Amino acid sequence: MSGLEIYQTAVAPEWIDYNGHLRDAYYVLIVSQATDALMDHLGLDAAYRTRTHCTLYTLELHIHYLHEVRRSDTAVVRVRILAADHKRVHAAFELRRGTEGPAAAAAEVMLLHVRQQPEGVVSAPFPPAVTAALTELQASTAAAPAAVPGSRRMELRGGRPAP
Repeated sequence: MSGLEIYQTAVAPEWIDYNGHLRDAYYVLIVSQATDALMDHLGLDAAYRTRTHCTLYTLELHIHYLHEVRRSDTAVVRVRILAADHKRVHAAFELRRGTEGPAAAAAEVMLLHVRQQPEGVVSAPFPPAVTAALTELQASTAAAPAAVPGSRRMELRGGRPAP
């Protein structure tokens, strides 16, 4: 498996569709929860959000459905940082059925760091500690090969490419 294991969850019975496998929307829910875990890992946790009024917004999400996930499975999500700049993150997530076997889904997410203000939301640069955490995570996951092909259209223009 490539990347850092960031999140795992049991598949809830109500997530299963009439075909006996995970309904497509719940793949996205799991990736969203994995994004929350990534935020915590980077120091963008609840205390940070309360203190700074800053958070991450999802700008774009591409998902590839590769294999069925069943009710008895545990969804395990790994993340790689593909690129980052002063306020954006391009992350790749792989969702697997447990720790073995091929990826069941792959997602790429473009995230934007924003400050929520009474007059509206504005983009904001990451604080130095978050930039350092992103740089470290990108470096530690860059050498890990992707288990599935990435998106052909999503990119971070002007960002730091993975080495």
